[in-house]
Parts: sequence; C-alpha cells; structure tokens
Amino acid sequence: MKKVGHADVTGSSPEGTEGVDFRALLAEDVDPPNFYMRVFDVSPGGHTPKHRHDWEHEVYVARGSPKIVLESGEVRLIPGDAVYVEPNELHQFVNDGNSIVRFVCVIPRPKK
Repeated sequence: MKKVGHADVTGSSPEGTEGVDFRALLAEDVDPPNFYMRVFDVSPGGHTPKHRHDWEHEVYVARGSPKIVLESGEVRLIPGDAVYVEPNELHQFVNDGNSIVRFVCVIPRPKK
C-alpha cells in the first residue's frame, strides 16, 4: 500500500492552463502499474487547455460546478458527476463560477 496526501505533492500550473493548481498524486513517484491519478484545483475564471490526446481519461468532480467544453457544445458538471473523455476527443474544463473547482482525473500510465 502506498499513501499520498494532497499536501505532500507540490502543485504546478501546466502549459496552457490559467488559474490551475495541478498535483499528480499517484504517478511517477509512486510508480503505479496501470493508471495515474491527478487532482486539479481550478480558480474562478481559470481553465485547462482546449486539447485532445490519444488516451482516455476519467474525471470525477469533487467540488464546484465547472463546464466541460467539447466540439459538440458545453456541458455543466456538478459535484459527484463523473465524465469519460474518449481518446482524441477535444475537451476543456472551465471554471466560470465564483468558487474553486476540484476534480480528480485518472489516465492510463504513460508507456515508457
């Protein structure tokens, strides 16, 4: 068993983000065999980049009500919602509210 606390991981702001505190909780430092778990805190007015990539990811909204922007339109999310983002699906998470949004994102472990 390996345990990591949110406060144990240094946050960063990945390229293309605005107002994002990103923490890779279960990733390279823990070396899980199949998946990485990351947490995003998005400040009011903040967003992730609008992008696509070859891998899927699963997102769980823990706090706040972000919208996810897709090619097909926008979808409002609320705490407790889970989202499956397909490989190569254009997406962006936007916090257009007044409080911090927190979501957990799980991706397949990158191939070495």
